[in-house]
Amino acid sequence: MTGSPKPRLIVHGGAGTWVGFDEASVLKAMRKAAEVGWEILKAGGSALDAVEKATNIMEDDPQFDSGFGSFVNAAGEVEMDALIADGSTIKYGAVAAVKRVQYPISLARLVMTRTNNLFFVADGADQLAAELGMPLVANTQMITPQEFEAFRARRAKNAVSQVGQGTGTCGAVALDANGHVASATSTGGVPEKRKGRVGDTPIFGAGGYAEDGLGGASSTGVGENIMRFFLCKRVVDSMSSGIGAQMAAQSGLEFLSARVPSPEAGIIVVGSDGSVGSSHTTSHMPTAWVTADGDIQATMKSIS
Repeated sequence: MTGSPKPRLIVHGGAGTWVGFDEASVLKAMRKAAEVGWEILKAGGSALDAVEKATNIMEDDPQFDSGFGSFVNAAGEVEMDALIADGSTIKYGAVAAVKRVQYPISLARLVMTRTNNLFFVADGADQLAAELGMPLVANTQMITPQEFEAFRARRAKNAVSQVGQGTGTCGAVALDANGHVASATSTGGVPEKRKGRVGDTPIFGAGGYAEDGLGGASSTGVGENIMRFFLCKRVVDSMSSGIGAQMAAQSGLEFLSARVPSPEAGIIVVGSDGSVGSSHTTSHMPTAWVTADGDIQATMKSIS
């Protein structure tokens, strides 16, 4: 890359059907997340700060399956996973099955920056959060009344319904003015998951990946399909051939679809060349991104 790169940012709210949600409200939330990240980048801030803070916005919004509003598991609890990746060092921080942290992505970053480890789970992750100064909250505080009622309805019908508060894993990918790339992904997992189940989100290379000189990616969807092929690393690696982010995103989902029937997946990508891309196999994936002119666009579909 020659000269100073133009910062870029893209965020997603999760691949799925998004049945029963107000599209205007979802897109407003996506724009807000993008705006928060973009203000950091415009001020010369880091890609890591941008993706963390953009993801925090979605973790606070009950429309998304991350943080407050996460799906509850089969035991009626929220168990959250998150991953943040730093393309300048090829390091990451990850947490899984955390129950008492309001912002799992921020805990993942502390794992990366303030420990000699990369991945913490369950009670150990919650304990680490407290030791590092993060306030702990009651697990019930992370469950919305709407999700609790949806949980009761699912149990009464002995079925898993995708309709309810929280429908998608959220994520963000950014390129800053110094050419550094970062990605963040946060989720509450699938509804009615067995206690202790972990999907692709906190798996480096599957739920997210970032590498300076190539790009970064964040995935969403059925984790059991995504993690088998380390989707995010595969997509980022494909940009070494010179293709842009949109082609890389589309090719990655085509690769997955050719190997997994109905993969139910989505991905967002930023290239080190400043290109952005998104693709999904589901009917919807709310996405917001910053154009080359600095405008923020949002859609319930992929960019193309």
